[in-house]
Amino acid sequence: MTPDASASISGVVQDETGVAVAAAEATLTDANGSPRSTVVSGADGEFTFSPIPPGSYRVAVNAKDLEPFQSAAIVLAARQLYEMPGIFLKVAAENTNLTVRPTDVVAAQQIKAQEKQRLVGIVPNFYTSYIYYAAPLTTKQKYSLVSHDVFDPLQFLSAGITAGIEQARNRFPGYGQGLKGYGKRYASAFGDTVSRDYLSYSVFPSLFHQDPRYFYQGSGSTGSRLRHALGYTVALRGDNGRNMPNYSFFLGGLGSALLSNLYYPRDNRGARLVFTNFGIGVAARAGVAVLREFVSKQFTSNVPGNGKPSNTP
Repeated sequence: MTPDASASISGVVQDETGVAVAAAEATLTDANGSPRSTVVSGADGEFTFSPIPPGSYRVAVNAKDLEPFQSAAIVLAARQLYEMPGIFLKVAAENTNLTVRPTDVVAAQQIKAQEKQRLVGIVPNFYTSYIYYAAPLTTKQKYSLVSHDVFDPLQFLSAGITAGIEQARNRFPGYGQGLKGYGKRYASAFGDTVSRDYLSYSVFPSLFHQDPRYFYQGSGSTGSRLRHALGYTVALRGDNGRNMPNYSFFLGGLGSALLSNLYYPRDNRGARLVFTNFGIGVAARAGVAVLREFVSKQFTSNVPGNGKPSNTP
């Protein structure tokens, strides 16, 4: 290894449906076209060339039954960690003996990858799909994913923090103080999460055949990405791939707010509680969508895709 070999090139190999391609051969060539190194992509389609000295390189990828790929020239500076845009391999035209994978199998593989996504390696980011054209979820998969999210240890911690803040501010005084009051606030905070998420992410999406995930765009102008993010509050992708009104989140948020009247203190119940909780939910969803589009990817571990390919409409 040369003393100045301090840079790296990494990428993720996927097929046209966004499923990771394992065991693909990635070859690094220098400016003269001479091979420098060959690696094999892992189970998540990831590969890395490191450490390598600064200079000009190209990356070629070959995988069984898929068309080969070659990148444009990549000019690396010292200590630069270069992440390649998404590598999507098309089915080889001459191949007539491909194994067709059912959609639910493809979705299961993609969900498995999503469930590894965590902000700064800790906070769940399961409902952001970095594979823009991900396979639709079955009803069973919608319930499985929301259960994985709701009962993550961080959700229990979050409810505890919320309850602590409410107790310190004596919010919902009907609960009282002390350990008993804290327990009631904790149960309410966690109850809100359970009812809101199950209704919004599984019950109504199953009834209306909608996909509750946020599909990261990542390409295009800042304006188009912002519109895409804010549009998530009013429209969802249907299981048929077409956008439709966001029945799931509006009905889920409203249903959760109505259910909160069953366990909040009597003095705090009524229309005000319902519409306050509903309004907070809508505003929070819009804000989180913007963060998902512009911020979260760089802090999320185990990202399996790079959003919408720039050459698609």
